[in-house]
Amino acid sequence: MRDTRRTRAVLGTLLVLALVLITIDYRGGDRSPLRGLRGVGSAIFGPIERVSASVVRPIGNAFDAITDAPGERRRADRLARENQRLREQIRSGMLDRDRSAQLNGLLRSAGLGGYKIVPAQVISAGQGLEDTVTIDVGRGSGVRAEMTVMTADGLVGRVTRVGPATATVLLATDAASTVGARLEDSKEIGVVEGVGRRGLGRRGSPMRFRLLSAAAPMRVGQRIVTLGSQGARPYVPGVPIGAVERIEENPGSLTRTAHLRPFVHFSALDVVGVVVAPPRSDPRDAVLPPRPKPAPTPTPTPTPGVTATPGATATASPSGQPRRSARPREED
Repeated sequence: MRDTRRTRAVLGTLLVLALVLITIDYRGGDRSPLRGLRGVGSAIFGPIERVSASVVRPIGNAFDAITDAPGERRRADRLARENQRLREQIRSGMLDRDRSAQLNGLLRSAGLGGYKIVPAQVISAGQGLEDTVTIDVGRGSGVRAEMTVMTADGLVGRVTRVGPATATVLLATDAASTVGARLEDSKEIGVVEGVGRRGLGRRGSPMRFRLLSAAAPMRVGQRIVTLGSQGARPYVPGVPIGAVERIEENPGSLTRTAHLRPFVHFSALDVVGVVVAPPRSDPRDAVLPPRPKPAPTPTPTPTPGVTATPGATATASPSGQPRRSARPREED
């Protein structure tokens, strides 16, 4: 007990002395009488502090890194998930805007033709020999076999198989596809045939058009629409198909053949429409887009101060006034 009391008394005395010295040093500032003692303490304990800091600091940093590692990893994972979610939102927003634009165009084309349609989305493409796609509507939406399928740009094909919630569409590019068609303006009729995947490599065009009259006029760029089937099944009239890209020359043939550039981009099908009710009357060429206006031909503009004179060559002087070259004099 005596040692404990004596130790406490010594500690108390030292604390009081330390407080007194700190107070005197603080009040004295730069003129403190303890400034020399402060310098001696810095000289003695400064190197010890630096050595201890150089030893302890790396250990402390390593310890902090170890203890903070799980938190940093969780924070990095959270930021990665947040970035992925934002990217998906941006991608979804872009797809929604694109599909909305496609749907608006489809409804506009259906309105021009008087077609009643059921919008659908392509969910898969056929992997077999046939050119087919699967759409996400079926019998539950009023879809039946042998109905026309179109986009805002033109003809896609016809429905061949129907399930409760999906349907299979045979594309107009398939080798088994034949569509009654006619030329715009002249109303000459013919048949559009798909060339299939094999024929595409040889001919360079996914469709060809056989004009029934060999004497009927046909030109490159002329557009073609569906003629319409009996009872509007499988094809309704007036749906744009494509434009003449190249005409084959077959002397003596009873028909004329042209290769078509389809209006529909078959490798990028997304939003389509199934025509569940035909128009009351043939829309003729009403669904075709307006013809592009030809670019104006530039006309040369005369240079100010330059005129042409028979028998002389006119050039412009530096001042902008015409300067006439001398005409050689004929010898007598």
